[in-house]
Amino acid sequence: MDARLTKTKAERRRVMPAAAAQLELKRLAEAEARAVRIAPFIAETSAPAADHEVDRLYAALSAVAPSEHPRTARLLASSKRKVAQKVIEEAGEVALAAVKNNSNGIIRESADLLYHLVVLWRRAGIDAAAIWAEMRCRANSMGLAEKLPKARP
Repeated sequence: MDARLTKTKAERRRVMPAAAAQLELKRLAEAEARAVRIAPFIAETSAPAADHEVDRLYAALSAVAPSEHPRTARLLASSKRKVAQKVIEEAGEVALAAVKNNSNGIIRESADLLYHLVVLWRRAGIDAAAIWAEMRCRANSMGLAEKLPKARP
């Protein structure tokens, strides 16, 4: 039995013997296994994430002093509409970074998006615990805290 497992366009015209195909499959499987082992290590060596960083930010917003955090104080004093506009802007920037395959951009813009989202919750008088409760409810009912399906008319 022959297989067509090749690397380059020129090699596609050649039929690879089954034994060579098996060796190539084994080599690819080993490379994939190494990549899977590397991924957790990368996550472990990155800056440790606080268990409840969003909750910590939410709590800190109640004590923001204009002298220490003027930008945040201005944002908290602005309208919900203004804060909502910032959430939309940051979501767009995350999407643009993703389209550009810019991992660092996605990380930075996601942090900005979460910051503005938490400010919006605070500004709207919504406790972060209510968000976590909704996500827990979804996870319990659907197995994953995913977006609810659209209601059908």
